[in-house]
Amino acid sequence: MMLLDVIFYSFVVVASIQVVYYGVLFGSFSFKKEERSKQTSLPISILICAKNEAKNLKKFLPSILEQRYSNFEVVLINDASIDDTLDVMEAFAAKHDNIKIVNVKNIEAFWANKKYALTLGIKAATHTNLLFTDADCKPVSNYWISEMAGCFNKENTIILGYGAYNKIKKSFLNKLIRYETLLTAIQYFSFAKLGTPFMGVGRNLAYNREEFYKTNGFIKHIDVRSGDDDLFINEAANSKNTTICCTKESFTTSNPKTTFNQWFRQKRRHVSTANRYQFKHKALLALFYISQILFWVLSIILISSLYYWPFIVGLVVFRFIVQYLSVGFSAKKLNETDVLYLLPFLELFLIGFQLTIFIANLISKPKYWK
Repeated sequence: MMLLDVIFYSFVVVASIQVVYYGVLFGSFSFKKEERSKQTSLPISILICAKNEAKNLKKFLPSILEQRYSNFEVVLINDASIDDTLDVMEAFAAKHDNIKIVNVKNIEAFWANKKYALTLGIKAATHTNLLFTDADCKPVSNYWISEMAGCFNKENTIILGYGAYNKIKKSFLNKLIRYETLLTAIQYFSFAKLGTPFMGVGRNLAYNREEFYKTNGFIKHIDVRSGDDDLFINEAANSKNTTICCTKESFTTSNPKTTFNQWFRQKRRHVSTANRYQFKHKALLALFYISQILFWVLSIILISSLYYWPFIVGLVVFRFIVQYLSVGFSAKKLNETDVLYLLPFLELFLIGFQLTIFIANLISKPKYWK
């Protein structure tokens, strides 16, 4: 069999895998209408872990305190900050009686470890149902708590939300960051819908404290600096206890990185946790990314050689149609439709970026969460 024959049949398999991912797996989220959250008055504890976030707390904490929800407290965790973070927290607490401050000091065993600080905050929380966000995040509406809390019930004790990034006009990097965020959300929402949740994002995540105790908290991955969100969800979430919340009132937003170097460092921390995922999740994610890379490489080889080019072009177009439909419906749900205009370019850039991160993390591991 000629080499081009092997490449041809390999491409057919790879393109088929991509169509199944976008059309079937991701379609479980993209093409299905989401139910609105139910109204509830469950007591909720909002947890915000802050390390040197004085400016962001001043700017974004009021949007939390102004939420239209009758029964919530805000647990502010000062993770050994060296700026005015603690002073800002105390100033807010003097004006709001539903604020609780947890002041964490570095100890040798857990130096600069966010999970240690979060653990203290979780234990200090008054209420059982916990809602997490970051100090630089802002809910898009005053009904954020209501929407997320409305998903809690006897079965659903883990709620996966969407944490968006603010849009910056005329910035390719901003579109790339938001496309990566969109694609990641499509993946973890879809897998959760299919009964195999594998991650969530700490910018917008809720769970019952009992789920934290069932897994002994972060103890199994306490040595990994990041992963307080995705590694915990990968361990604790299952088909019975997890649901998603993607109503537009439930989103949070935060400012994205503005340089490739800043984003590169951030994504290195995030990606470094993936090797701790359950095997089935690693296999599913690896198959998607490998087939994505091979789709581009093999299609370019076959089209440039004119080998069965009408069939190849037809299959390429079909895959892009399925991709555009799947990503497009999800982008509409998550208010990210402007990235669709550059989808092929964003996909190519993201593939290259992820390969670079993978190689960098093989050489050395990121050490700190801030």
